[in-house]
Amino acid sequence: MIDDSPPPLNPNESNGKANVDLLLKPSEEDLKIWPHSFEFRLRVSLSADGNLTLLSRIRNINGKPFSFSIAYHTYFAISDISEVRVEGLETLDYLDNLCQKERFTEQGDALTFESEVDRVYLSSSDVVAVFDHKRKRTLVIRKEGLPDVVVWNPWEKKSKSLVDFGDEEYKQMLCVDGAAIEKPITLKPGEEWTGRLELSIVPSS
Repeated sequence: MIDDSPPPLNPNESNGKANVDLLLKPSEEDLKIWPHSFEFRLRVSLSADGNLTLLSRIRNINGKPFSFSIAYHTYFAISDISEVRVEGLETLDYLDNLCQKERFTEQGDALTFESEVDRVYLSSSDVVAVFDHKRKRTLVIRKEGLPDVVVWNPWEKKSKSLVDFGDEEYKQMLCVDGAAIEKPITLKPGEEWTGRLELSIVPSS
C-alpha cells in the first residue's frame, strides 16, 4: 500500500505549535479574471501560550512575471476604541484613504482614535503594538516581508452603511494589518515570496 500523505513535520519545525497548512490555486474562472498561475501556501500556527503565526508563501508558476499587493486583515477585539493606542508608527509617512490617498507624516507619539481612520503607514518597523488600557493588555504584531501597516476603523457613520457590520461594533474593533501595498511585490517565473505575521498578547498596566 502506497502512503501518499505528506510527511509529518520535523519536530524542530513545529516547536511545540499546532499547525495547519492551506493551499490556494487559481480556478479556471479565476484565470479568466486574472490570467496568472500561482500557488499560495498559508501555514497557521498556534502555540501553547496563545501566540498565532501566519506564514505565507506565494510562488509564481506562470510563464511571465506578475505583481501583487497583500494585507493580513487582522480584526482585533478591543475594550473600547477610545481607550486604545497604537505605537510603532510615529514619524512615519502614511497614505490617507479618506483624502484620496494623499501622503502625510504621523506627528503623534502614539495613534489614538476619535473618528474614522483608514491609513497605510509606509516602511514601518517590524514590531507594532496596540495598547488596550481597559483590558490591561497589549497586542504585539511582529512581521517580516510586510513593509507597510494598514490601520482601519470605520467609526459610526460608515458602520451604519456596512451590511455585515453592527452599528455600534466599531467601538470594540480595530484593524492593524501587516501589508505590502505602496510597492507591489513582483515575482519572476518560479520565484517565491514569503511573508510572516506573529500576533501575541502580553499583560500591561
